[in-house]
Amino acid sequence: MSYSTQLRLPSQVVIRGGCSESVGVVAKNIGLTKVILVTDTYMFENGPVKKLAQRLEAAGVDTAVYNKVQTDPTDENVEEALSILREHSADGVVAVGGGSPIDAAKGVAVMATNEGTISDYAGYDRIQQVGLPIVAIPTTAGSGSEATRATVITDTKRNVKMAIYGDSLMPRVALVDYRLTMTMPRDLTAHVGIDSLVHAVEAYVSRLANVFSDMYALEAARLIGRKLRTAFHEPDNEAAREAMMFGATLAGMAFSNSSVALIHGMSRPIGAHFHVTHGLSNALLFPAVVRFSLDAAQHRYAIIAREMGLTDYSSSDEEAVARLLEELEALNEELEIPSLRSLGIEPNQFEAALMPMAEEALASGSPDFNPRQPTKEEIVELYREVYG
Repeated sequence: MSYSTQLRLPSQVVIRGGCSESVGVVAKNIGLTKVILVTDTYMFENGPVKKLAQRLEAAGVDTAVYNKVQTDPTDENVEEALSILREHSADGVVAVGGGSPIDAAKGVAVMATNEGTISDYAGYDRIQQVGLPIVAIPTTAGSGSEATRATVITDTKRNVKMAIYGDSLMPRVALVDYRLTMTMPRDLTAHVGIDSLVHAVEAYVSRLANVFSDMYALEAARLIGRKLRTAFHEPDNEAAREAMMFGATLAGMAFSNSSVALIHGMSRPIGAHFHVTHGLSNALLFPAVVRFSLDAAQHRYAIIAREMGLTDYSSSDEEAVARLLEELEALNEELEIPSLRSLGIEPNQFEAALMPMAEEALASGSPDFNPRQPTKEEIVELYREVYG
């Protein structure tokens, strides 16, 4: 592996229970005077949003709120929030929530300074102008979006989930407060937890892996692999929640400086066509895609298994990857991950979508970074395998 690489991270990352309470001071310190706070309805009505808005106002930061972000944010969410931002003359964006509000906020921040629509910037490094500063406050231990240069926005006209990458999408500040995850329901804990583990694994086996991403990915895999079950079964366990939150942020740092791969490439079309949440579709694909990819990166998958505590370093790579596959299947079963069939997706509907989904997966570019690069036909067969 070459030591030549480039490291992209937020300017400031604070990881501490209660650190979200400093949002007003943080925003003021980076020069913000008016912000739009982007969130979803649940976080606004039941979460910390109102208190955080009060802290911003108390620090002298005039705050408007957009609270209509949906699961899998859309270009319409971006346009609606952008209209409020302009009316408010905001000079910064605060994101509060899971990956969806943070991704939407990123879109709003860059479209405040760039022409056209968010769809014009799908792909890699097409954003021309620096976006407004973003303060990201995650409330789920999953997406890692608070520490990435990526966002995923659905183009509602084409019904396609667009992956957009650019340095302007990187938050200026990430306030990572595990206490905000303590009330997550079991199914969300499971879905976002496996999502963050996928981030760590794909970053580590990616063709773009490097010395920096490896460090973040392995520590993330160690934390998440050893604490996910505890967080699921013991939601009030603060040590487990803290480990999961830290692991999710590290996993975000890992894939943002490496890449995601085939799982993510296949996951986005499932979400676009059948409205399956991102974390759930990743969980469904995880065992099958790892099995498909194993021979091309056996040693790296074996190291992941050892870091997760599935076996020790005296085991052979063959033994370690066998344990990894067993664990991924067992994890989905224990965390009650449903099949696509059980979600009510009809077989004929799924079959009709296979070729378009495979084409969209390949067009995303993510499969190019997988250790084993698939054909369209192989992707179709993987989709069939995970249908259930």
